[in-house]
Amino acid sequence: MATEKFPGRFESLAGIRKFVSAAAEDAGFDDKEIYAVELAVDEACSNIIEHAYGGEGKGEIICTCNDISNGLEIVLKDNGVKFNPAEVAPPDFSIELEKLKPRGAGLYLIHQMMDDVAFKFSSESGNELRMVKRKVN
Repeated sequence: MATEKFPGRFESLAGIRKFVSAAAEDAGFDDKEIYAVELAVDEACSNIIEHAYGGEGKGEIICTCNDISNGLEIVLKDNGVKFNPAEVAPPDFSIELEKLKPRGAGLYLIHQMMDDVAFKFSSESGNELRMVKRKVN
């Protein structure tokens, strides 16, 4: 288990990607799977900064990577505004791309890149996003 704290700033995203990329590589993922992990975590952290904190420099992101049986678990924690994924409608991909609202597309992407995605909130510990990527055999 490895945990790092990052400032809730967009400039932190490169460091967060490097941190999870190293954990994914150590867990035995190939380049394509590592990219999927990076993409999901990057989107999730961007959402934390933009939506949970309402902008940069208003909190931190705690990232924990756990090597699990046949995969990798990544847990992101923040103390921003409570997030309820049920309140975000899935994107409507049947409309023209120019008319597609970006709200919800990131959450959809996270679910496509990762095998398990779960959100929790408590008034004591804030938001927690748990994502699991399993190795393809």
